[in-house]
Amino acid sequence: MTIALDPSDATPSPVPAPSPSETEAETVPRPASEHVPEAEENFWVPEPSPAPEAAGEAVGEATDEEASDADEAAADPADHDPAVVRDARDFGVYARTGGWTFALKVARSVRPGGQAAEGTAARKVSARAFAALAGCSAERVMRYYKAWDMAADDGLVPQFEVLEPGADIELPDADVWLSYYTSRNSASSVRGQAISAAAEAEGIRPTKALEVAENPTALRAAILADPGTAEAARGALLDRMKEDPALQTEMARAIARTDDLKKAVATEAKVADRVGYVRQIVESGQVRTPAGQTVEAPAEVRAEAERHLSLIDELDDSEEAGEWAGEAYESVKGLVAKAVEEDPALRVQERRTRFYSSLQKATKVFEELTLDEVMEEEIYEEDMLQRLEALQEAIGSCIAALRRSAPTAP
Repeated sequence: MTIALDPSDATPSPVPAPSPSETEAETVPRPASEHVPEAEENFWVPEPSPAPEAAGEAVGEATDEEASDADEAAADPADHDPAVVRDARDFGVYARTGGWTFALKVARSVRPGGQAAEGTAARKVSARAFAALAGCSAERVMRYYKAWDMAADDGLVPQFEVLEPGADIELPDADVWLSYYTSRNSASSVRGQAISAAAEAEGIRPTKALEVAENPTALRAAILADPGTAEAARGALLDRMKEDPALQTEMARAIARTDDLKKAVATEAKVADRVGYVRQIVESGQVRTPAGQTVEAPAEVRAEAERHLSLIDELDDSEEAGEWAGEAYESVKGLVAKAVEEDPALRVQERRTRFYSSLQKATKVFEELTLDEVMEEEIYEEDMLQRLEALQEAIGSCIAALRRSAPTAP
């Protein structure tokens, strides 16, 4: 069992120490000089009747029978200091119920404004008055109050109205306590409200999400040590990046600055492009040729694309798709090239498209030459002129070839 500690808001004031005879009292403040962990919340635990423990466990070399006899003899309160007996009984109550022990004290004694519960004569006190008596903060008292309130809504404990000061009830197990209690006031902040809303959307209690958010170091340790936690964190980050452009930029920058990650991203991008090429053929029925044309996919090409895509889609998330994607891409691409060559009209159009593409690239490169700089600066070299003259001859030959292949006008 884990009890959240929050010593920041405990401000106990000195009060007289109780005598052993006061052990039956319901609520007695402890002395300020006595260190009290937060889990005890500066409240005394009511002295319960001893609960039977597992006395049959052997200790050291003792036999089960000897250990049982020794435990039975040691359990007689008359043989021990009353303070030891009180501490042992308090420990037993807390070991079984945890924070519920102290939550009950708040639930049966505190009511906003201090009014009596309807239908009862017992007068309760406000959280501030209760905190003053306990020597702690009212905020801490209210955290226990709210935890009990949530548990009451779930039917785990009785509602405040049926509880009277001093009344004891059966308490839930200690392990359930942290599902309702948060040791901090973060839930009331804007950030805490956002975390609580997201937790409820995921179907978990906000207290669990708030505890994780308040301890990022623990979250980091879990991610580093546990693949399952790392996978959950990865999925959450991807979902968050869809709506957070700033986080997208930060992640992209971090990847670009890390050589191994940058190579991994490039490899996965190539795989995704190849799978996308095959998927586009299946879904649209069209194919992009090597020259960049978009044409109707032949039946053979489409069937091959469907076969490869079904194999890729059946892969588990843990399996690498790179080899499968490469095989699918090369197979489909080869069939596309074959289909282009076997169709005379498509073959002519493919070569025409490729020629235009090359011509446009060459034109753009030549247009980017800044001739003004040649005139203003002394950058001339003989090799430049020779290259331009060779280019001029190649262009002239290309023009002549095109003119010879042009259809003869009637």
